[in-house]
Amino acid sequence: MRTIRKHGELLALFLFAFAFFFVFKYGPLYGVLIAFKDFRVVDGIWGSPWVGFQHFDELFQNSDFYRLLKNTLLLNLYLLLFAFPAPIVLALMLNEVRSRYFQRFIQTTMYLPHFVSWVIMSGLVIYFLSPTSGVVAEIASWFGQEPVFYMGKKEYFRPIVVVSAILKDLGWGSIIYFAALAGINPELQESAVIDGANRWQRIWKINIPSIMPTIAIMFILSLGGFLSANFEQIINLLNPVVVDTGDVIDTYVYRVGLQQFQYSYTAAIGLFKSLVGLLLILGANLTIRKLSKGENGLW
Repeated sequence: MRTIRKHGELLALFLFAFAFFFVFKYGPLYGVLIAFKDFRVVDGIWGSPWVGFQHFDELFQNSDFYRLLKNTLLLNLYLLLFAFPAPIVLALMLNEVRSRYFQRFIQTTMYLPHFVSWVIMSGLVIYFLSPTSGVVAEIASWFGQEPVFYMGKKEYFRPIVVVSAILKDLGWGSIIYFAALAGINPELQESAVIDGANRWQRIWKINIPSIMPTIAIMFILSLGGFLSANFEQIINLLNPVVVDTGDVIDTYVYRVGLQQFQYSYTAAIGLFKSLVGLLLILGANLTIRKLSKGENGLW
């Protein structure tokens, strides 16, 4: 009781967080049962008949599944290679800016796109890349280049998704790395300067190693959604011309699950994605702990 009285405020805050996750995260988990049932709304989850692994068999035998899996893996691999390190680079660069006013201006400017919905952001991307009225086509015309219909070419769709994702979430993603950089002991920097280390050496030998635990945690967490693309972004940028390279698992689930009402089948897809994400998190955490000799990792 003494502990409760002493830390009552913290316990109250914890209860709110616990209630949120229990109601909205853990409570609905029982609904995953429909992946093993022939779910019918009128019968409910418990009243629907069991079908075992039938929906998983249909998934792996579906000729579209491997095309969707390939598109999803490639897109998320590009995002991991280019979009994941971008906030780290931005944080390291702005951390070296001497003018705090300029630093705050750039930070605020880079944060703003995060608060714009993908409906608006995708519309801007399509407008800027328009071959008739787009900014890119206008700039290309200055150099005598013919306008290109970027949104109508399969080879450009993935780069467009990656670049637009970076532009939208670059500033917001850098916040946690700014916080990590702010926690570095200034005495380390002062000692390095006295020893004659230049700016690049201080970044490479002090800043990056100091934020490496944060980078490791963010990397592990990002792998949890490796089979999940940004649905709002893809669905707003996708068009019939680029569907062969742009169609991913999430857009397929939207069409089949919500538009064709195949809830059990799409629940099986969601469970498959969750299991793959869990395995990736466990594998990444184990690998990072071995490489860092137990210093970094989620647990």
